[in-house]
Amino acid sequence: MHETPRSGRLHIALFGRRNAGKSSLINALTGQELAIVSPVAGTTTDPVYKSMEILPIGPVVLIDTAGLDDEGELGAKRIAKSMAVLAKTDLALLVIDPQQGINQTELELVEAIRQKQLPVIGVINKTDLGEAVSDFSRQLPGIPVVKVSARTGRGLTELKQAIVQLAPKDWTAPTIAGDLVPPGELALLVVPIDLAAPKGRLILPQVQTIRDMLDHDCLTMVVKERELKVALNKLQKPPALVITDSQVFLKVDADTPPGVPMTSFSILFARYKGDLATLVSGALAVEDLEPGDKVLIAEACTHHRVADDIGTVKIPRWLRQSVGGELDFHWSSGIELPSDLESYKLIVHCGACMINRREMLSRMMAAGAARVPIVNYGVLIAYVLGILRRALEPFPDVLALLNERS
Repeated sequence: MHETPRSGRLHIALFGRRNAGKSSLINALTGQELAIVSPVAGTTTDPVYKSMEILPIGPVVLIDTAGLDDEGELGAKRIAKSMAVLAKTDLALLVIDPQQGINQTELELVEAIRQKQLPVIGVINKTDLGEAVSDFSRQLPGIPVVKVSARTGRGLTELKQAIVQLAPKDWTAPTIAGDLVPPGELALLVVPIDLAAPKGRLILPQVQTIRDMLDHDCLTMVVKERELKVALNKLQKPPALVITDSQVFLKVDADTPPGVPMTSFSILFARYKGDLATLVSGALAVEDLEPGDKVLIAEACTHHRVADDIGTVKIPRWLRQSVGGELDFHWSSGIELPSDLESYKLIVHCGACMINRREMLSRMMAAGAARVPIVNYGVLIAYVLGILRRALEPFPDVLALLNERS
């Protein structure tokens, strides 16, 4: 893996009416012909994602959306998809054609952006074609406005500077586990190599955790679960932290001596991509499940499923055992959650390694608005196996919350 994964990039979405020049602006910012440009209104029909680097922010994803003034039944669906992009947006660019001005369409978008508390920049495009019809700074109070020309490149430097200034400082958590292991101390990572492991490489959370350890000057040792006890016996001093794949939680718990902090990749990502305390609260909702209750198992991506798949086989089996009866399981995968969240008694979400933090938080807020508890794979697995308290020892604040509520 030579590139920063999309989920680790700042997501910048471009919104505006048809032919405002959103696609042209993406091409200008990247210096490449990445987006299709045409004078025909409505060329962009679905959100399009383009990865690039903007210094000093670093890796970003630019999201090109369909025009907010699209027409007809199909146009309404395209607009809905464009608005759904707000769930994964860290910073919004409102692209305006100065000859058209601002109408209710843009004002409603600005209100939606403000409700989500997202930073937004007004981008007055096509300044090479003539003077603007109005004073946009007055029409967009409190929003920085930058004048650019995607065709000539005028104002692009100023736009990049505005992006740097407004990029949210907390668009992703600062570290996966680097704050849990002092510099120079050892993190021991337990990585099973089974049918689910991709041949020739590690899965994304494992790779990202190793890189995070290196970035924080920590020592890292990687072993399979069968070699954990041997590795621990050969160490002169215990590791500062043991991190395991959730699927071998019980063996790693048994082989890791008391007093050595232990957790899982999925629990680390519960904190890194979402809010660990909320997901732990969701695990406690398992106690309230009854046979026949409706449970959603949500994954943010599609993947090849093996015979004993975690989401379709293992988690349903563990939940049935906990409840003592059959449950009504439903599955979703991809970029959107079902619209009827309020009909579920529990949402079990994947580790979210393929989506950004804002989108995961948005999904958690959607669950909260529907009054449905949500938990992720790793937290749930630790709970049903009876080792959640130990897995939360590296996080004393969350552990104290668990002790209060259980």
